[in-house]
Amino acid sequence: MKLGIIDISVIIAYLAITVLIGLVLRKWAQRDKSAYLLGGNKLPWYMLGLSNASGMFDISGTMWMVTLAVVYGLKSVWIPWLWPSFNQIFLMVYLSMWLRRSNVTTGAEWIRTRFGSGREAKLSHTIVIAFALINCLGLMAYGFIGLGKFVQIFVPWDIVQPYFPFHVAAEYVPHVYGIAFTLFAVFYSILGGMSGIVWADLIQYIIMTISAVVIAVIAMTALGHQSLNVPDGWMNPFFGIQLDLDWAGIINEMNDKITSDGYSLFSIFFMMMLFKGVLASVAGPIPNYDMQKILSTKSPQEAAKMSGLVSVVLVPVRYLMITGFAVLAILYYDQLNLVVAGKIDFEQILPSAINQFVPIGFTGLLLAGLLAAFMSTFAGTLNAAQAYLVNDIYLNYYKPNASNREIKITNYTTGIVVVAISIIFGIFATDINSILQWLVSGLYGSYIASNVLKWHWWRFNGSGFFWGMVAGLIPALIFPYVFTETLDLYYFPLIFLISTVGCIAGTYLAPPTEEGVLKSFYKNVRPWGFWKPIHDKVVAEDPNFVKKTSFKRDAFNVALGIIGQTALVLLPIYFVLKQNIPMVITAIVIAVCVFIMKKTWWDKLNEF
Repeated sequence: MKLGIIDISVIIAYLAITVLIGLVLRKWAQRDKSAYLLGGNKLPWYMLGLSNASGMFDISGTMWMVTLAVVYGLKSVWIPWLWPSFNQIFLMVYLSMWLRRSNVTTGAEWIRTRFGSGREAKLSHTIVIAFALINCLGLMAYGFIGLGKFVQIFVPWDIVQPYFPFHVAAEYVPHVYGIAFTLFAVFYSILGGMSGIVWADLIQYIIMTISAVVIAVIAMTALGHQSLNVPDGWMNPFFGIQLDLDWAGIINEMNDKITSDGYSLFSIFFMMMLFKGVLASVAGPIPNYDMQKILSTKSPQEAAKMSGLVSVVLVPVRYLMITGFAVLAILYYDQLNLVVAGKIDFEQILPSAINQFVPIGFTGLLLAGLLAAFMSTFAGTLNAAQAYLVNDIYLNYYKPNASNREIKITNYTTGIVVVAISIIFGIFATDINSILQWLVSGLYGSYIASNVLKWHWWRFNGSGFFWGMVAGLIPALIFPYVFTETLDLYYFPLIFLISTVGCIAGTYLAPPTEEGVLKSFYKNVRPWGFWKPIHDKVVAEDPNFVKKTSFKRDAFNVALGIIGQTALVLLPIYFVLKQNIPMVITAIVIAVCVFIMKKTWWDKLNEF
């Protein structure tokens, strides 16, 4: 174990601060439901943006992205589109404002603003709750397994085993560590609610920024004494039909990793990512911590600013760290300990590199930051799950007039239950990538068709939403066991097709949504799409009504925003790799994007 007294002290200090935050903000969070779940809609947009970025700086995702950077080089900048990472641009440009105008507490509650309160709307409400809870549990298990793998590098089990009362098999050691650190996240998120999460995230972001700069400097110093031995094409973000990266004779195991990932036909993989990513982004945010941060802002305009800030503060810092670790891992690959249970586990690159190359003192700071990253994601997701259980089940169906004390007890109880179930999910998880693939390609595939149509087609009703979600959710849960040798992304179109058929069939099996609900939704949200019949009726009642939305302007800003976001990813990579000419070109691209979007988006926010 490489941790020194300074490192251990830093980690203990951070954990103590998280406990203190929970205790200090407990009274504020207990004021009412809004204060607990949304921070009372009083938190500044820039703090929510930093918090949201901090929540996305998760430990499992960072481990995964470091592995991608090592294996795929600059071509790895595209692979996070699996999430898709560019959904923040769609949110920034228009979707955050559409969502925030609803003035609701959760995505499930939002359903009533679109479909009303009839039988079909109640079915839609129920299926959204089910999806949200499955998604939250999956995300928490995803973070849980990543944390355990990370910690066991620094605290070998043979040191802990003599003091542990039970025998633990080697494959379950990560889960023991995951449970231990999960308890701290549970403490401040359950006690402090959204405000506690935001303040803890702010501290975590500061720690991660310092750590990222330190790692980048260490990597750049190492590059000053030697060069990277990488395959042709590793330094080029562009690609052809084939990936054409051959690690033979350099690090032979990398070719096996590429084969197992299924990314060799990279152009087909990229087109599938783009197809699925655009649809997923247009569908809007899934019901998790990202949506809750949007609903916590003060106004629609601040919701847009918050979503825009996420990419600006997250991407450069995160990729300074990712690239720094990738460089160190390649330079000193032979010194890394990647063998787990007798086989190479590439997800161990990040913790092994930290253990090997980061100086004592900074190791504690970095570990505190990465532990905080896990707890940030875990706490935000837990808060979202609590919101659905308390607001959409307990208060909606069981006890609408519950007192603040009853709501507080229910918040605490549901939080503990959700954590317990997520731990069970995590115990049965095999690795980070398997959960990630299922979440982004399988489960999210069931969500897309219904949620694209809900924004853009007036005739789409609660029945169509319900049957579209059900038709997608069932194969999403079954297909991983049917297509065992197929990358999850490749059966996404089949899930999407089945879900779309369910949407259309369900829509025409029931009458349209009540006209008054549709007109209220259209006037409030003002979406573009196939709304002409409702638009004409609204204008007939109110000739002064102005839609204030433009598909062409939004599409232009989205395209420009994605270019700018991708350039933000490339800039720190070129900086760490000391590729000066590409770095300057990338900086110019960013400057042009910022200049144009200042005029076409930022200056027009108050007009939307």
